[in-house]
Amino acid sequence: MLKDITLGQYFPGTTLAHRLDPRTKILAVVCYIVAIFNCHSAWAYGLMVLTLVVSARVSKVSAKALLRGLKPVLFIIAFTAVLNLFYTPGTTLWRWGVLNVTHEGVVMAASMIARIALLITGTFLLTYTTSPIQLTDGLENLMGPLKRLHAPVHELAMMMSIALRFIPTLIEETDKIMSAQKARGADFESGGLVQRAKALIPLLVPLFISAFRRADELATAMECRCYHGGEGRTKLHVLHYQTRDYAVLAFYLALAVGVIVLD
Repeated sequence: MLKDITLGQYFPGTTLAHRLDPRTKILAVVCYIVAIFNCHSAWAYGLMVLTLVVSARVSKVSAKALLRGLKPVLFIIAFTAVLNLFYTPGTTLWRWGVLNVTHEGVVMAASMIARIALLITGTFLLTYTTSPIQLTDGLENLMGPLKRLHAPVHELAMMMSIALRFIPTLIEETDKIMSAQKARGADFESGGLVQRAKALIPLLVPLFISAFRRADELATAMECRCYHGGEGRTKLHVLHYQTRDYAVLAFYLALAVGVIVLD
């Protein structure tokens, strides 16, 4: 299960998606999310699926990698679908006791499944094709106007980037701790859901210790390199929009506007 969590991973490449400006990809994902939450018909969801497939093909990210990222949230997707299926009022299709399946509930459940799956896989493409450093630069640049309000833009972007970067690291650390405890006789797979949850409690102490140790080492390393925030810092790679960036932004903006207006 832990190996299926791919959030924060970056797959290096030279595709068009990798070469896009990080600001373009962030804004494109925002437009994509806006379009998803304004989908209400089958053709709109079909258009979003087609957009996702084309984007994945352009970035050369396999369908297996995208679908693997959905495994950790399958329970949430199923739980959300069940709630919408049985508790959405409308025309009754089937009833058994307090359980009532309506036509509107079926439509809403299918809509929520598609919406969550498209949302997660679409945002995964951003982290798959954008390095943490590029994400930091893009976020800091986009939030630049907030500096006039004395908001710690650089620090916020840095924290978000570090959080994304350390997700795979902490997952790997958790896997190592679980393997070590299994070698000592720990059992994380037998029993019911409650027993499995209780079996995971001994993982928390060594995991938190490891996380705090890594955070302390990172802070020491940044201090040794005279890091004092974003004031006076220059960038090795200055961000510049190119023709392809404007074309991609225009496409995703048209997608969002089209779905909002036509659906």
